[in-house]
Amino acid sequence: MMLSDVMEDYLKTIYQLQREEDDRIRTSEIATELDVTSPTVTSMLEKLEERGLVDREKYRGVTLTEEGKTVALEVVRHHRLLEAYLTEHLDYDWSEVHEEADRLEHHISEDFEARVAAALDDPDVDPHGSPIPGADLEPPTASDAESVTQFEEGDVVVVEEVADHDPEVLSYLADHGVEPGVELEILEVAPFGMITAQAIGADGPVSLPADVARHVRVASPSGVEH
Repeated sequence: MMLSDVMEDYLKTIYQLQREEDDRIRTSEIATELDVTSPTVTSMLEKLEERGLVDREKYRGVTLTEEGKTVALEVVRHHRLLEAYLTEHLDYDWSEVHEEADRLEHHISEDFEARVAAALDDPDVDPHGSPIPGADLEPPTASDAESVTQFEEGDVVVVEEVADHDPEVLSYLADHGVEPGVELEILEVAPFGMITAQAIGADGPVSLPADVARHVRVASPSGVEH
């Protein structure tokens, strides 16, 4: 099935939103994520439904069909392998790789994908901690990680994943030591959503506005409940 780059982008976006919400995804959410109008989204969803890639229910949103999920997982696999390769072998900063991978993900062959995976020794995650689907295109095993917004003052957590969309945010987080694998102590949770935290070993605390904090996924250290 030949799909346009835009169609694949929609399927990838729906997959990623479903991973966060585990529910039907509304037109408005897709429009916000892709920075397009709701009528534009509606038009594309109609095309994807005709091809059997999404299941739509009026006023309730969409989910991916099994075929749609397979396409999305392949695009996500390409994207995250490319991010890892750009970081590890071409000296890209982790804040630079998202847009490069976005451009390349639709155009690599399966042979190229396999060679990139082999060169990286088949990694499980990309530079931002996001799970890479396997070559069998089965969904990655769900993690116990949650948004850092779900934790409280005094909690110590481990960063597992950071959303890769905004280069400035990634640079800011890296400057303050907030990267996958780092322990983070939550110092303050303000009533309006601002979280102040300290990465263990970093020079000073980092302020995380609510819209940034929700994309920092963390887990309690093994055996510690929050």
